[in-house]
Formats: sequence, structure tokens, C-alpha cells
Amino acid sequence: MTIIEQIHGKYVFNRRVSVLSQHLADLIPANAKVLDVGCGDGSVAHLIGEKHPSVKIQGIDVLVRNQTHISVTEFDGKVIPYGDSSFDVVMFVDVLHHTEDPTILLREAVRVARKAIVLKDHTCNGLLAAPTLRFMDQVGNQRHGVVLPYNYWSKQKWLNVFDKLGLKIGVWNKNLGLYPAPASWIFERSLHFVARLDLT
Repeated sequence: MTIIEQIHGKYVFNRRVSVLSQHLADLIPANAKVLDVGCGDGSVAHLIGEKHPSVKIQGIDVLVRNQTHISVTEFDGKVIPYGDSSFDVVMFVDVLHHTEDPTILLREAVRVARKAIVLKDHTCNGLLAAPTLRFMDQVGNQRHGVVLPYNYWSKQKWLNVFDKLGLKIGVWNKNLGLYPAPASWIFERSLHFVARLDLT
């Protein structure tokens, strides 16, 4: 583990997971059955469950880690292994930019979800957005063997795909406060968003 990865783990990761889990919990209705696609070790999902005890969260991932905080099933990264309308909410947390075509999994989520898709990802807009996002991806994910295609979309591209799939934006929040200052000056900058996409 590099010194940068050690700093990330000590000063950034825990705060990010805590803050992010609150943003996501606020978008999930009570008593919802949730599928967390690409859940990693389930840290975010576990904290959502603590904040929202009535919510039940199941995870799937292409890489199932030895220790996870929630139940995780392996899948191929393209086809969600559940039937139509199996979950109230399908959730993606920093997952879709790791795919070659996010539209594939978003379309699957529309099939599997009954009410909404909850999404945390990035917008690649503004000065030095792409290299900043690449750096964050490398520090946070490379050591876990996560595929890094650096497939970051502009906000307009996200909006175009949502419209194509018949998804209506219920909530779009770009002011997340994931990082403490001064890191926030570099790594926040409206590069992140959390959204609730309602099925129409």
C-alpha cells in the first residue's frame, strides 16, 4: 500500500462512507427492498441499514471479497441475476464509471426495480475533471483489483441516457461534502452527484 493509499484510508475513506451513506439513506423509502449493484465490501450498504433499519439490502458484485458487511452474490457485471421488478430500489455507488457502457446496467436496473434507481457517480465537467477523477479512482480502487476504464460522463450525457431509458430525476444533489478541507477544494468541485431516478 502506497503512502497516498494509507492517507486515503486513514483520513478520507471513513468520512466519505459515513457522509455518503446518509445522502443515500435519505433517498430510500422506508421498508424498501434494495439491491446494491457493485457493492464492494458492503460498507456503505451496512451504514444505510444502520440509519434506516427497515430497509433490507442485498449486494451483488463481480468480485466478492473475503469479508463483507452484507450478503453478496457474484454476477457477470452485465446481467442482474434477478427477475423483473424484484426490488423496490436498485442502487449504484461509484460503479457505472467502471463499466464499458453504463447504459447496459442502467437498463437492467430499470427492469429489476419497482420504484427507483439510486445513483452515486461523477460528472466529468470543468477544468482538469478527467485527470482528477482518474487519480481518485486509482487511489481508491486499484489495489482491490477493480477494473478502471475511466468511463466518466458529462452531466448532459447522463441526462440524455436517463431520458432514453424513461427515468425521471426525482433528486439531483452535487453538494455532498465527502471530503474535509483542503482536500474538498481539489476533489469535490461538483465532480460527484447523488441522484434518485424515478421509474415512469
